[in-house]
Amino acid sequence: MLAAELTVGQVAARSGVTISTLHFYESKGLIRSRRSGGNQRRYARDVLRRIGFIRVSQQVGISLDDIRRALEELPDSRTPTEEDWARLAKAWREDLDSRIVQLLRLRDNLTDCIGCGCLTIGSCRLYNPYDKLGSEGPGPRRLLAEAAEIRSRIGSANSGSRSRK
Repeated sequence: MLAAELTVGQVAARSGVTISTLHFYESKGLIRSRRSGGNQRRYARDVLRRIGFIRVSQQVGISLDDIRRALEELPDSRTPTEEDWARLAKAWREDLDSRIVQLLRLRDNLTDCIGCGCLTIGSCRLYNPYDKLGSEGPGPRRLLAEAAEIRSRIGSANSGSRSRK
């Protein structure tokens, strides 16, 4: 017979995350435990699926804050179902599509970039002599502008495909 509750060590062993990660997830409001009479953490068994959801979401690049907000939307703080996952995936799709485009561009341009030495100064997207782009704001202005343009195109394409359904 399976115990209704798991100890922190059992959850760590079954989920593949460290005890400190469980404590971290709990401090961020991603999972919950109750305290036993001896003040030890006890987790409901469904926390394993919740941790699986967190780990898979992280692997595709979703931030812990976005994961927490998604989990907070579930009734009674339950573990996500297949339908929940489909709804969340749809909501995260635009951001993921933008990241995919950026990663593909990075991959395809890696051969042009040899790191800041800089032997590719003529074609470097980060090149900003005398900080001319500083007045436009912080960070790599050209790359940020490209990323915003990509997000805008993906958002337009996704909204167009949604309206055709």
